[in-house]
Order: sequence, then structure tokens, then C-alpha cells
Amino acid sequence: MMRRPRSTESPDLVGFRLRGREVTRLESFSDAVFGFALTLLVVSLDVPKTFTDLVTTMRGFPAFALCFLFLALIWNGHYRYCRRYGLDDGTARFLTCVMLFLVLFYVYPLKFLFNFSITSLFFGGSAQPVSMTRSQFSTLLIIYGLGFAAVYFAMTLLYLHAYRLRDVLQLTELEKFDTRYQLFRTSFFFPFCARRALSIAGVARLISPRWLPELDDVG
Repeated sequence: MMRRPRSTESPDLVGFRLRGREVTRLESFSDAVFGFALTLLVVSLDVPKTFTDLVTTMRGFPAFALCFLFLALIWNGHYRYCRRYGLDDGTARFLTCVMLFLVLFYVYPLKFLFNFSITSLFFGGSAQPVSMTRSQFSTLLIIYGLGFAAVYFAMTLLYLHAYRLRDVLQLTELEKFDTRYQLFRTSFFFPFCARRALSIAGVARLISPRWLPELDDVG
């Protein structure tokens, strides 16, 4: 089932009609999941009791900001998809649920990686000291890269679904062209992220980055 078309054009692409008339239960559910994911990214749920605790907590904010940015980009991509195509059929619901599942799975590896690396880069140590071997760090990069690739693979399938319904949606030539472009753009991300994760993970097994002082030499 699709929502009724509306004549309002997309603000970021003149000529692309917005077919999403109103917020559906699927979008509300998606927003709730993204909100829950952001809650899991919070630096600390405990209120600092001393100034030292406050400083330690503040050291984790650069990593939190980057994690927030990544999730915001994914949310914005899905928001634009819903507004442009207005699809609310079974396939769109299934693919959206797959993407949301991957986002929730992706949260903790994302938080762990950035807390371990970004905090070390800025402050010379993570907010919560972690000991890790080269092999474990390599595996962490693979998990991160594959998780990121899987999220964009789900987005690719969503755009593919919209393009297959181009006649039902009555897409114009401009809208078809932009849909193909979005399909190409998202499909580029998941193999790129997977290959980069595997290559960087291979390098991480051989060298110990200077900005990761907790990286052990074992393994």
C-alpha cells in the first residue's frame, strides 16, 4: 500500500515530488529505534560525582559526536527515502526492519571503536582504558566495516525496490534518474566499506598505530 501523492517538491531536488503525505507507523517505529540507538551511544548514563569523573566523561564526547554524525546520516537517508517515495508495503517494511536491526547491531562496535581510537587520538588514552591485541583490533575493524556495509546494502535494496515500482509511482524521467543515482551511490558504499575494512584490518595486524597506546604486541 502507498500513501497518496502530494504535489510538494523535494527541497533538496527541484522537480522531485514528495509522495510521503504523513508519518506512518513504520516511520514512527524507525524514529524510535534511532532514538534508542542514540541513547546507547551516550557517553555515560551515570551522573559524574566528582570533577575527575566529569573530565573523564567529557573525554568521550568527540567519539560520541562522530557516532552521532554517522547515525544522523543514516537516519536522514531513510527520511528522504520515505518522503520521496511514500512506500509502505510489505517489502519496504521488511527492508526497513532489516536496516534498523543492523543499526542496533552496529551501535556497540561503533561506540567501542571510536572510544578506543578517537579518544586516544585526542587525549592519549580512552575514557575507559582497554587492552587489545593487534589481532583483536583487526577483528574490530572488520566488524565495523562489515556492519557499515550491511546498513548501506539495506538502503540499496530499498532504492532498488522503489525503482522497480517506478511505473506504479509514476516517476518522471528526472525522478527515475535520481533514483538510479541514489541506487548507484548506496551500492558503492557497501563493497567499498567491506574492502577497506579488510585491507585496513590486514595492515593493523602488522603495525601498531602510535595513536593507540593500549594496543598490545601480543598476537
